[in-house]
Amino acid sequence: MASIDTLTLPADPTSAADLAAVGLEYSRVDADGDGFRPFQRAVARGFLGGESTDDEAAHSRKTLRTRRLTGVFDRSGSEPEVPVGTIDSWASTLTTSPGRTADLWSISAVTVAPTHRRRGIARAMIGGELRTAAAAGFALAGLTVTEATIYGRWGFSPAAWASDVVVDTRRARWTGPTAPGRLDFIARDGIVERLRAIHERVRVLRPGSVPGWDGRWRGVAGVAPGDKEAEKVRAVVYRDVDDVERGILVYTLAETDEYAAHDLSVRAIFADGDEAYAALWRFAIEHDLVGKVKAWLQAPVPPVQWMVADRRAVTATLTDHHWLRVLDVAGALSSRSYAAPLELVLRVDDPLGFADGSWSVRIDDAGEAEVTSASADARVDVDLTVGALGSLLLGGVRATELASAGLVSGGASAIAVVDAAFAPAAIPLLDIWY
Repeated sequence: MASIDTLTLPADPTSAADLAAVGLEYSRVDADGDGFRPFQRAVARGFLGGESTDDEAAHSRKTLRTRRLTGVFDRSGSEPEVPVGTIDSWASTLTTSPGRTADLWSISAVTVAPTHRRRGIARAMIGGELRTAAAAGFALAGLTVTEATIYGRWGFSPAAWASDVVVDTRRARWTGPTAPGRLDFIARDGIVERLRAIHERVRVLRPGSVPGWDGRWRGVAGVAPGDKEAEKVRAVVYRDVDDVERGILVYTLAETDEYAAHDLSVRAIFADGDEAYAALWRFAIEHDLVGKVKAWLQAPVPPVQWMVADRRAVTATLTDHHWLRVLDVAGALSSRSYAAPLELVLRVDDPLGFADGSWSVRIDDAGEAEVTSASADARVDVDLTVGALGSLLLGGVRATELASAGLVSGGASAIAVVDAAFAPAAIPLLDIWY
């Protein structure tokens, strides 16, 4: 289903009617049409960016022409061609457990003009996406967020966390493994293909991950138009003893008040295995004239903190990053493998109705789930919100934690069984924005 052409799906009629009732127009935008630049202008305003150049617009169009762009328009305004609300979506895949994936309705570029707040625009746009995704057969929708207070009302909830990592290299003497392979610099025009290849190998083994795309990798590599630090981008690859490229580090250096203590900012560090991970982090930490290494979207508990003499030289600031929304309980739960057997009835509370109901869940000794609608008189073992189910899905959150917050209820033994079954084979992580 990830290959479905979302461009063929119509605009949601409920959202169109709701917005028309308040004098607004809800319509699709063609990335190859005249409406693309005004759409892009609205997105830039929403994320506090500047006007794009012709080259930047052409680069964006290559990515966005495969996506479902939708705008909300106030045709009575001074700029009737510029939407006052934007959203885009596309079919992707989510790694749910190592080697297993589920179709994912990805959502991005959600903006509402500050001149048009509290008119139901966000509600109509996001509701329209969820209804369209559910009708197309998607069990999950997902997004990355800049503000954590917005999306819970639509049933989204964080399922994968990430850390922003800062390493004080003057305290962080390397004590980790010595990798037997080699490191080599590569030219900037060779970065994109390596990012794509290595990330693709890594992401299918990491729950919470999604595929990247050419525009994302060109941005990381410093070959996209408008990158003010493009000339500063450097990259090294790690090759193992069999001369196979196992990892890549893309970074820039910025001078500080002290020349011998530059900041090394990591644009990407992807490692296919522990050996490559250690080699690339050691390179960054021991880089000449560097006082701090900064890397975003790292593992919630980054392994590098165990590879230096002073663990407090590594500061990891945790943030929720990948938010999921369950639309089909059976489809979502059956998409992953599990760590222990389980047999119980879940009651899911979903005010929007997509996942609402009671579900009989049976996980066999091989870790495979069978999920069916429970009978009306079935005894419920665990009650939870649809958001709690999204957070539990990848195993990045324990049911006992959510029970403490009042989002999950049930007997202690039933909740403990859920914890055991949902324990992840690898800690969930999404290492890019989308």
